[in-house]
Amino acid sequence: MSKTVAVLIAGISFAAVCASVGAQQLPKSGSISFHTGWKDAFEVNEVAEKRYHGWDHSVGSTFNDRGAGPLHLGPANCYSAFFVVEGNGSNKGYCAFGDPDGDRLFTEFTGTLSPNGAEGTNTIASGTGKYSGITGSGPWKCKLSGKNGELQCAQRLDYKLP
Repeated sequence: MSKTVAVLIAGISFAAVCASVGAQQLPKSGSISFHTGWKDAFEVNEVAEKRYHGWDHSVGSTFNDRGAGPLHLGPANCYSAFFVVEGNGSNKGYCAFGDPDGDRLFTEFTGTLSPNGAEGTNTIASGTGKYSGITGSGPWKCKLSGKNGELQCAQRLDYKLP
């Protein structure tokens, strides 16, 4: 019986060590460069001639540009509102980016819209897990990649941790 208990305790200890090794720690400051593939759902309303406003919800996945590390293979969700006058406009919104381990990083963003795509700045609002206490910001740039709301975006977040 005591041998069984010892094996069980050793197994639990080994699992705990593996979990802590697998939980990636971030340096206190740095940059995360990543790209996101999105499926965009939106509603557009013409509120006056050549003037539109609306909302969109984008769901996708993130890929760290190094092929590993923060935000690699994680979920991404964004909501935004926009206003466009004669093909150019602005948007504001919120995103949640994550890692497969469940840690999340939340941003607020602003940007400009044109017939060629969109670009702007993400500002880090908060985070969970390894992203707790994170601050920073960085640029993003998106372009359409299909006719059914598909988007691809390149992003960078320059960050600091407490």
